[in-house]
Amino acid sequence: MAISLTESAAQRVLSFLANRGAGVGLRLGVKKTGCSGFAYVINYADEVDNDDVVFEDRGVKVVIDAKSLELIDGTEIDFVKQGLNEAFRFRNPNVKGECGCGESFSV
Repeated sequence: MAISLTESAAQRVLSFLANRGAGVGLRLGVKKTGCSGFAYVINYADEVDNDDVVFEDRGVKVVIDAKSLELIDGTEIDFVKQGLNEAFRFRNPNVKGECGCGESFSV
């Protein structure tokens, strides 16, 4: 089981955490929503709960609840800038389909 970050994503998270001045890392999860079933949820991790799994890559701790990990194991997180738009992108090997807008996925 593993979650990884590209160099771009790691630098962005480290920058966000430094500007915020608090947090142990990045919290990643999924929720049921959208046309295809699930959507990624990304936030700061201020603490690690008992049912969390922690991965560390490129100096960033990625905290995931065990239930979400089943759906996103093996995912690589990237950070992409396209003109004025910038966003985290997810390369999840478990995805079987995505909705047209790219906001939700199915496994």
